[in-house]
Amino acid sequence: MNKISKVFLGADHRGVGVKLYLIEMLNAAGYETIDLGTNDVDTPVDFPDIAAKLADAMIDTTDTRGILICGTGAGMEIAANRYKHLRASRCERPEQARDDRFHDDINVLTLAADDIDIEVAYLCVQAFLESPFDSSEKRRRRLEKIS
Repeated sequence: MNKISKVFLGADHRGVGVKLYLIEMLNAAGYETIDLGTNDVDTPVDFPDIAAKLADAMIDTTDTRGILICGTGAGMEIAANRYKHLRASRCERPEQARDDRFHDDINVLTLAADDIDIEVAYLCVQAFLESPFDSSEKRRRRLEKIS
């Protein structure tokens, strides 16, 4: 049984393929996934709208995580970090996702669909979901300063 109860995933039109692959892999690994859209590669979607859906879905949760995918990953990261209860980071390597969880307690992972290998994307997601947060006094203090 995974400690994370739900994983919310959202993508703009450029991230649909990566998102659908991740949902398939996460479901096979035993995670409950919630698809926040979009699933249409032919109709442009504004990434801030998808990030807003994720923010709404994660408003009162503690045992969930979010994954957002757009072409560059940066747009989703910027949009997600506008919400006080989200801490998003764009990751390209599993070690980066692990460290961002451990040091900064990220609860949203953003990925660049245009740049990341799909299998590396899944390795990043695994590291993100399986890595703990180091809740030492210095880490909590630093997060409180940005809250």
